[in-house]
Amino acid sequence: MNALKKILGILWILIAIAVGYFGITMLGIPKITSGKQEDLVFGVIILFVLMPIISGGMAIFGYYALTGEYSDDKA
Repeated sequence: MNALKKILGILWILIAIAVGYFGITMLGIPKITSGKQEDLVFGVIILFVLMPIISGGMAIFGYYALTGEYSDDKA
């Protein structure tokens, strides 16, 4: 079971990278450069608030799973 947790930790880190890339290139930058005020506000919120929380949280969760923080053998 612990090997599966480590594999899923790698998967979580890869998903965090993919979500970060998608959030920046598909949502954040196009909204900021659109020229509309409501898009600018949404783009800033996406880039500077949501992306660090979402991708950072997923990456930290994956790192902890990879290093064995969730293993059954911890004392």
